[in-house]
Amino acid sequence: MSKFLNTVLILLFFSSFIYAQTYIEEIKSYQEELNTEYKDKDESPLSRKDRLKFKAHTFFNIDETYKVEAEFERINDAIPFKMETSSTSKPTYEKYGKITFTLKGKEYQLYVYQSHRLRKMEQYKDYLFLPFTDKTNSKTTYGAGRYIEISIPEGNTMIIDFNKAYNPYCAYAEGYACPIPPPENYLDTEVEAGIMYKTK
Repeated sequence: MSKFLNTVLILLFFSSFIYAQTYIEEIKSYQEELNTEYKDKDESPLSRKDRLKFKAHTFFNIDETYKVEAEFERINDAIPFKMETSSTSKPTYEKYGKITFTLKGKEYQLYVYQSHRLRKMEQYKDYLFLPFTDKTNSKTTYGAGRYIEISIPEGNTMIIDFNKAYNPYCAYAEGYACPIPPPENYLDTEVEAGIMYKTK
């Protein structure tokens, strides 16, 4: 092997290593922010008693294979609908687009939704909602599914990172109207990434 080729391979290795470490730190920072939110008396959904006992969420090991590039297909002229929630409240959403991606060698499709209420607010005008269920529910994750927050993409692809999947507030407290993932957003696989349903 020539010195040049050897040098190139070494540089590629270290570049990949640095990228992986940067990604891990990014997800750890996200997890710390979520833990901080749940400890904050003004932001936490927890009761005062539970908040004072709360230490940290439990997460699956960070796995970059759950960060996927998805093909995004805009759904034009979608008919608004009332999304089921954990309460009698039924907020208006519309099916904004379809995403197609490959996870563990298998192709999946999910739908992303836009809240009619939130899109009227400047800070949420690009916000899309991705609720989903999978085979881990009621085992290692919350039985009613998890959520991922994403933004409207500029093109026809978007990144979906299941390492950032989080639980609805209803997993921890009563009195919230948490959207229930539509049946069409079920993934027939175990998504062992993101938040689990227990605390430590």
